[in-house]
Amino acid sequence: MAFRSLGSTHAVCGFCQSTVVRDGESLKRIGKMADVFDDYSQLQLMVQGKYQKVNFVIIGRLQYTGDNGNWNEWLAALDDGSSASLSEDNGSFVWSRGQDNTRPLPTPDQWRVGSTTAINGKPYSVASVAEVSLVAAQGELPKLPPLGQKFFVVELRSEQGEVISVDYSAQPPALSAGKAINMEDLALTGLRDAQQQGGKQVKGLQFNCPNCGSTVDVLLATSKSMTCKSCNSLIDLSQGIGGALKHAVQDEPVKPLISLGSIGTLQGKNWQVVGFQHRMGYEPNDPDEGFGWEEYLLYNAKAGFIFLLDATDGWSVVKPATGAPVGKSGSSVSYLGTHYTLQTAYTAETGYAAGEFYWPVVRGQKTNNQDYASGKSVLSREQLGKEITWSVGSKVDYTLVASAFKIKDNAQDFKRADATPFAAAGGIGAIGWIIIVCIVLVVLVSITRCSPGSSCDPQTQNCSSSGARTSGGSYGGYSGGGGHK
Repeated sequence: MAFRSLGSTHAVCGFCQSTVVRDGESLKRIGKMADVFDDYSQLQLMVQGKYQKVNFVIIGRLQYTGDNGNWNEWLAALDDGSSASLSEDNGSFVWSRGQDNTRPLPTPDQWRVGSTTAINGKPYSVASVAEVSLVAAQGELPKLPPLGQKFFVVELRSEQGEVISVDYSAQPPALSAGKAINMEDLALTGLRDAQQQGGKQVKGLQFNCPNCGSTVDVLLATSKSMTCKSCNSLIDLSQGIGGALKHAVQDEPVKPLISLGSIGTLQGKNWQVVGFQHRMGYEPNDPDEGFGWEEYLLYNAKAGFIFLLDATDGWSVVKPATGAPVGKSGSSVSYLGTHYTLQTAYTAETGYAAGEFYWPVVRGQKTNNQDYASGKSVLSREQLGKEITWSVGSKVDYTLVASAFKIKDNAQDFKRADATPFAAAGGIGAIGWIIIVCIVLVVLVSITRCSPGSSCDPQTQNCSSSGARTSGGSYGGYSGGGGHK
């Protein structure tokens, strides 16, 4: 067995899965490694690429597990003799390098999610405190955490989109620093042979639905959950396929305005609708009255994932942010020079899902959300346990959404409360007042429809008793990056 990197101390044989450790010029077998869960990622060992004019080759993979399922950390050997890692992060990737630390670090239980700290003199927000374990590995490795033994990984994020991961699998804890990156920026060659059609992989994986037994096709390489097309059951793929798959039966299907599989052009790129969720929000001062909205998960093979949100006050296009705003999630925060004002705080709950998702979608899962706005720009904070996800984007006109997906006959179905029929400037004549009265009547009817005993069901329809929700909500709810996702 030949080592390609001088920094590699361990290796896993690709034929017999034996784990060996390098001690000088000799090799010592220390056990056998479990097989990795084949997630049909485009990445694989020996993929080559270039980052910041330095060539690299992927020589190893560590596969971890935690509360949100399995994920990979790919290890790269650079031509200059150094090493780096490429880790999964909200459907995209983070490129990280090891970093020295100049001060003692807190113990895992001393970190508080949402607080701020300084690493080497730079402020960071604590994004997550996760307990994880190594389940499998491939290729060459700079270290080998104890297989199956749990340890903590703390993730910090800066306003500029930098990610710091603190790995407590060894003492002193190891630090890595990175930033989000698109796969297309790495000039990768040697990827898995998978034809692309409309953003999806044609060659995928099949299994039988644990509820009805029908054949289910997994087409996205990153899918952690999906639904059966025959019975609408929501199936958890985060722990791999085989054995007893967890599933939840969904009896009240919601029909999306934009069909799964549709391809639309937004932000100069073609996006395919691969997932759909209906969610409910409940404000603290009115927990009995909820408001509903829809989220479409869009995929582009090179650009990753974005979200198209359909709320009562309009449409938005958003993406999970690698960075974290400055502020403590109070009445206002600042992100990349823009100041955002808090619009609403509420509890969000997943009610229905269809399609495929890169995070484990759990029906009935609740998160604590806060929505901020600055003009047409929107910013949202979602917390699930000891993990915080920020998402950023902007509102878009309903005509743009309808046009993007080439919908003409039913374009009026996309119209929302933010599309007003008159200009705010100038005087308002008699006709203008008639229009205003009509609008008020429509709003009153909408409120009545969502009152107890009305015909509008926010569990399955996009209706709201408050009519004042900004475009926020759960944009994935699967934060991560750096060294552990």
